[in-house]
Amino acid sequence: MSQTRRSFLAHGLGISSVAALGTGVFPFFATAQELQSANDDGLIWHSKQYVTAETALSQLNTWITPTASFFIRNNLLMPSIDLDQWRLHVTGEVEHPLELSFRELQALRYVDVTNTLECAGNGRAFFEPKIDGLRWGRGAVGNAIFSGPPLHALLEKARPKAGARHVAFKGMDVVPSDTNDFIRSIPLDKALDLHTLVALRMNRAPLTAEHGYPARALVPGWIGSCSIKWLTEIRVLKNEFDGFYMRSAYRVTGPQASEDAKPIESLHVKSIITSVAPLRARSRAFTPSQDQNSALAEYTVSNREPIRIQGAAWAGENAIAKVEISTDGSRFWRAATLGNERSPYAWRLWSFDWNPARLGTFALQARATDSRGHVQPVKPPWNPGGYMWNGIDEVRIRVEP
Repeated sequence: MSQTRRSFLAHGLGISSVAALGTGVFPFFATAQELQSANDDGLIWHSKQYVTAETALSQLNTWITPTASFFIRNNLLMPSIDLDQWRLHVTGEVEHPLELSFRELQALRYVDVTNTLECAGNGRAFFEPKIDGLRWGRGAVGNAIFSGPPLHALLEKARPKAGARHVAFKGMDVVPSDTNDFIRSIPLDKALDLHTLVALRMNRAPLTAEHGYPARALVPGWIGSCSIKWLTEIRVLKNEFDGFYMRSAYRVTGPQASEDAKPIESLHVKSIITSVAPLRARSRAFTPSQDQNSALAEYTVSNREPIRIQGAAWAGENAIAKVEISTDGSRFWRAATLGNERSPYAWRLWSFDWNPARLGTFALQARATDSRGHVQPVKPPWNPGGYMWNGIDEVRIRVEP
């Protein structure tokens, strides 16, 4: 890790100390130079002001994505946290409102949930016609172990009233002028799910600032924007929260044009190709001719050498049933080998060994099928927000003498 990258993430050490002591103020301000230099740990930066970056494909070949390489999405500005003053409030349609300190949260029983977190806009760059907004490529996704008290434990203490139907999360994001608070809600039954958490830890360490320290919601299997960071209020409601990030953003229409737009919830079935590499240990690695934000990366392979294609597949609340590979532009599909590591809400790694039979150019595609029979489409329906891209992933492989 470079010194620049270390200084950029040095707050991680500060967070550990603060978490242990239960006190302290933690501001976070990254310089432009630090942000520009931080790609040595596998991050591709989209915004310096809003601290937003995606993970390089080379970092998505492991079961657990390292926290230092995990994508970062901030809709607003990051806050400064004074842990002495910070409290988590449970309010709204409850019999007994709660106010909890960090120490009180730490004292509750923890649950571990391995979850694939994906931004709803991941893949926006691949929609045609092009869509305004953050042009994510393939890397606004990662798989991590989140730990903390289950949300239902807090709600049981607060006792939701009979008419309660939704639960909203409010973070401590700094709201620029003429901007809306980033508040989102989920149905009460999802909030009461045993795996929905108030997460305090990520990959066995305290949350880092950019991932929501000191506490964030973790809504497993659902789009990342549901898992609000820098959590300060859990508000129980009679109805879905009526705010910009529920009413206007993160919504798509149904199959019929006349249908009202509905909030996006669970992730859709999806597989991505993360690496194309030679099987021979001493052969050089293949480097794509285009970056991961290109719709079609191209690799050049020499002498018809055996190749291993690797990737990851996920399906939100559903499991991955299979991943298939085509080397001839979708005419025939063959099964990839799924990795042994698996968990509800988490991706499955996969691999496929291929020995090109001839020289020339091949279109290699990967598609996933989930446990409910949903198959990754060639292209998803276009939508004005550029949400939920899950088209069949493809790379071009040129085999030369």
